[in-house]
Amino acid sequence: MTLRLRQICLVAPHLEPSVSTICTVLGSMVSYVDPNVEKYGLVNALMPFGNSFLEVVAPTQAGTAAGRGGEGGYMVILDCDAIEPWLEHLPSVGVRVANDLDYPGEYRGLQLHPRDTGGALLEINHSHGGAWDGPYHPAGPRWQGAHGADAEEQIMAAELQSPDPARLAARWADILRRPVHDASGVPTIDLDLGALRFVPAADGRGEGLGGIDVKIPRHERARFAARQKEVSEETGALMLCGTRVRLV
Repeated sequence: MTLRLRQICLVAPHLEPSVSTICTVLGSMVSYVDPNVEKYGLVNALMPFGNSFLEVVAPTQAGTAAGRGGEGGYMVILDCDAIEPWLEHLPSVGVRVANDLDYPGEYRGLQLHPRDTGGALLEINHSHGGAWDGPYHPAGPRWQGAHGADAEEQIMAAELQSPDPARLAARWADILRRPVHDASGVPTIDLDLGALRFVPAADGRGEGLGGIDVKIPRHERARFAARQKEVSEETGALMLCGTRVRLV
């Protein structure tokens, strides 16, 4: 079954200045603001990178799930070619669906219970028709052709950190029905597009989504813009919205 890294969601205390900094450094722009997230006590901004998306959400009220962990990584969102097999498989590995986003004839997204998965909030979704460059409900009705949609850009990897990365990798492998392999000492799960890496939690923030790899064409321009915005670096990664962003 096809699985592709489709979207990453980060959380910030406020959308600004995080969103404008990301756009300036990575050369993107906001293509959609989703009114549906309001019911979760959030506002958001979505930025395209090829046919993948980087989202930033910010709480508008106290006590939201997204706001509890502070600034940083929040969700890993994967695209699949059919949702029904996952509805059968997930209970068999002890994973509950925390939120079932069902738009009949258009889109279905299964947000999985983080206590059952560990690591981060994981979503598996499917768009009606399944075309990688076709309609994608979370990106709004007119995302195709937005800045970056046809460029050589893509979110290529998500990096999950944990006190026990091998254990977390094995759990996600069971859930996603994908093997773990050793990539230079790092437990890694390859997807049909993109990859998931599992590394030790060494930044004091505990288990969670700690980093992403983003493919963009102009690294030097991005690093110059990062210096102008006084964005810090950590082991070669740019620290954007509390997340390690590696340029590949």
